Amino acid sequence: MEPSIFFFLLISIFIDFTLSLTPDGLSLLSLKSAVEQPSDGSAFSDWLDTDDTPCRWTGISCMNVTGFPDPRVVGIALSGKNLRGYIPSELGTLIYLRRLNLHSNNFHGSIPSQLFNATSLHSIFLYGNNLSGSLPPSICNLPRLQNLDLSNNSLSGSLQAEYLKNCKQLQRLILARNRFSGEIPAGIWSDMENLIQLDLSSNDFTGSVPEDFGELKSLSGTLNLSYNHLSGKIPKSLGNLPVTVSFDLRNNNLSGEIPQTGSFSNQGPTAFLNNPLLCGFPLQKTCKNPGQSSPGNPNSGPGSENGPRKGLSPGLIILISVADAAGVAFIGLVVVYIYWKRKDNSSGCSCTGKSKFGGNEKLHLCSCACINGGFGNEDSEQGDPEKAERGKGEGDLVAIDKGFTFELDELLRASAYVLGKSGLGIVYKVVLGNGIPVAVRRLGEGGDQRYKEFAAEVQAIGRVKHPNVVKLRAYYWAPDEKLLISDFISHGNLASALRGRNGQSSSSLSWTTRLKIAKGTARGLAYLHECSPRKFVHGDIKPSNILLDNESQAYISDFGLNKLITITGNNPSSGGFMGGALPYLKSVPTERSNNYRAPEARVPGNKPTQKWDVYSFGVVLLELLTGKSPELSPTTSTSVEVPDLVRWVRKGFEDENPLSDIVDPMLLQEVHAKKEVLAAFHVALACTETDPEVRPRMKTVSENLERVGT
Repeated sequence: MEPSIFFFLLISIFIDFTLSLTPDGLSLLSLKSAVEQPSDGSAFSDWLDTDDTPCRWTGISCMNVTGFPDPRVVGIALSGKNLRGYIPSELGTLIYLRRLNLHSNNFHGSIPSQLFNATSLHSIFLYGNNLSGSLPPSICNLPRLQNLDLSNNSLSGSLQAEYLKNCKQLQRLILARNRFSGEIPAGIWSDMENLIQLDLSSNDFTGSVPEDFGELKSLSGTLNLSYNHLSGKIPKSLGNLPVTVSFDLRNNNLSGEIPQTGSFSNQGPTAFLNNPLLCGFPLQKTCKNPGQSSPGNPNSGPGSENGPRKGLSPGLIILISVADAAGVAFIGLVVVYIYWKRKDNSSGCSCTGKSKFGGNEKLHLCSCACINGGFGNEDSEQGDPEKAERGKGEGDLVAIDKGFTFELDELLRASAYVLGKSGLGIVYKVVLGNGIPVAVRRLGEGGDQRYKEFAAEVQAIGRVKHPNVVKLRAYYWAPDEKLLISDFISHGNLASALRGRNGQSSSSLSWTTRLKIAKGTARGLAYLHECSPRKFVHGDIKPSNILLDNESQAYISDFGLNKLITITGNNPSSGGFMGGALPYLKSVPTERSNNYRAPEARVPGNKPTQKWDVYSFGVVLLELLTGKSPELSPTTSTSVEVPDLVRWVRKGFEDENPLSDIVDPMLLQEVHAKKEVLAAFHVALACTETDPEVRPRMKTVSENLERVGT
């Protein structure tokens, strides 16, 4: 065979192999070439140039487009693959590419400006790499760009207004933890009507906070500008943001008085920490009155031009003193009068949920009164102090609630059934002689010399009265026996309702019921955080601690008990005064709770905070939405195990998977449920932010959930 003919055949074969792959596939091969291949080659093991289509390659998704014989590439999802290399400009030729997800890798170099020739892009997730250089000027040439997350890189330079002013469709702009500098551009934010998340934290921005941030009407979650070098006064216009928005302005050089209008009233002190020149509420630093005379300057103030003022006459001083004393006495009388009026008023607080024990009064739902400006515990009923003191020695039953009327003998004669054992003691259902059931918790036997401390803690728990919190009715103290008696909630707990009695999946809860449970739990937890005597941190929010009645009303249980356990211990014996009346339960496996706990709660030695509870509630809400327990391994449609429920849900939203792949299918059967489910997902994801300072307060969470379905 002639050499020229042989060479021609080789070229023809090569062209045939190459042309067999679609143009989109050829563009994708540039990404494979730009990545340093690991020794096992697993990341691109099925990316073969001999294929006729890239649509079966790992991380690639396609769809049919009218007018084209072959499916077009619409998604690249190669996150967390430890890929090292650069982002090739050829990806800009993928004109139907919608989602680019290369986050959590080791890509370096700059972001190629040609990438933004892919004009169908609406989501770019490049966070968690080592990208450098400036933000490409053509970034907002993308007419559909909605999500841009470039956080955790080494990007630098300034943000130019002309770059961003055309990004009017943006919903999320996350540039945190980079090296951006200069002033944050002003005059462009009012046009971003759809922006719901803005995070510019941990950069080197200088200058003032733009006034038009206050016009971001769709913003939710947290406006995060922390850890920069911003200066000047905080603009009052931020008060125009939705009341559910939290501010994070920590670690800047802001100065002046914190405004007190609109959304500012919902911010806690952590939002403004480490700004030495800031003052005013909620910081514990008052602002100096600029018009106030200096006490060290006798000639300052009005009249100083006429020389030193004459002192007051003795008669005038006496008259002023008498008037002051009379005024103070009058105010004291008013305060005492109001106090006794409130004490005598049995319906003073809308959140007590007060009813006679064992009665059938209808439960009224309400928001936390003290959150709305009322007084959360003004009608709390205390146990008889004399009887409490006798209980120290004689082992009497001490009633905390006046509606609790039966005696210890009746409790001893009652039928008792074991409900379970946990790290907080053994719990029994005890049916009294009149047929009314109560829950009795046996604690440990220790703490004989710490009665006053125990009684004080129990009284604080007993003052908590809210329709979504289990009521403590009485307690019993003896050297060898410590009991807590509370209401018995009839229909078990949320864990059983979701998973079935034997741990099997149960789909019997409708969306309406699940939303009702979530709202009730949020109300109760917000009350514990904001209104309870100790501003309790629950510390162990999970489905088994959310009890349900026969109307699927939620009750938070097991709060405030950790301190009691440190006094008494958590291992009651089979003896004791009540040992013959209450059956002894041997140790049984307890529910794991770590997967409901916040990341910082899993670090030994950390002190519990309310933000721990917010995270745990978020995980419970995700379980209500997905039907998947974090104690199990939720799987995707390809049966890949993903043990972290929070991460699994976040990845599903980032990859823009269909909602039906994430949510419990039963929830989508109800009319209008899809929109409500999406809103609830946003609440849950805000609660489960890794940074505790970014998580909202439970008060805000409850308010956001109350808007769902209304």
